[in-house]
Amino acid sequence: MPPSLPADVEFLRAGDPAAPVALVLHGGGGPQTVAPLVSHLAETHRVLAPTHPGWNGTALPDDIRSVGDLAAAYLDRLLADRMRDVTLVGSSIGGWIALEMAVRAAGDESYAGVIRAVVDIDGVGVVVDGEPIADFFALDPRGLAEAAWHDPERGYIDPAALTAEQRAIQQSNGQTMATMAGRSMSDPGLLSRLGAIRIPALVAFGESDRIATPAYGRAVADAIPGAEFAEVPAAGNLPHLENPGATWAVIDPFLAASR
Repeated sequence: MPPSLPADVEFLRAGDPAAPVALVLHGGGGPQTVAPLVSHLAETHRVLAPTHPGWNGTALPDDIRSVGDLAAAYLDRLLADRMRDVTLVGSSIGGWIALEMAVRAAGDESYAGVIRAVVDIDGVGVVVDGEPIADFFALDPRGLAEAAWHDPERGYIDPAALTAEQRAIQQSNGQTMATMAGRSMSDPGLLSRLGAIRIPALVAFGESDRIATPAYGRAVADAIPGAEFAEVPAAGNLPHLENPGATWAVIDPFLAASR
């Protein structure tokens, strides 16, 4: 049996139900990290923003054990719900999920017309020679802030300031991410498969991202026929949190052109 989303998976819904659909996919930090994306896109889209299985205290099903499994499950949910012309917007690991969805949809006629465009924001998932992904699981909180933020002081979270519940969720999210993405947070075969994508694609990277660098992002864009690449100034791995105005200036023209 193909992987499927749990019936109780939580979808945050925003925007006009009659507007074009945007599926917003969060990264390892959980759904709160894409809240600005949800709010902004809701001005022009019907936004669906799921909490991935295994994040924020939810169960991880036995049949979802990789990014590919999760991508397949999301595609099948879109198909079952008769969604059409969906724009995928993924952040970090969510960008990887979005790319995997786009590749799978391109290779299966049953998904024709389901995906309209894809936006990968500082996504991981591929292997680029000379541009290794940072060893996320080896970073302490200070090191993570240094790697992921243009202004590390804004991104640093003192573990002592967290509640016991917050620490438990953070640890559980990390365990789920390790299960789904692996320590390398990449699939060695994905880069070569990106050439199958034939829908509009935008790869946007914060100029100061050191989890995966802008040069890494350029390699991803170069592998997708016709894809656009853009750097967001004064931002790291989460440009929509750190410099939202500059992020919208990159994303909005692309979304308008791809409608």
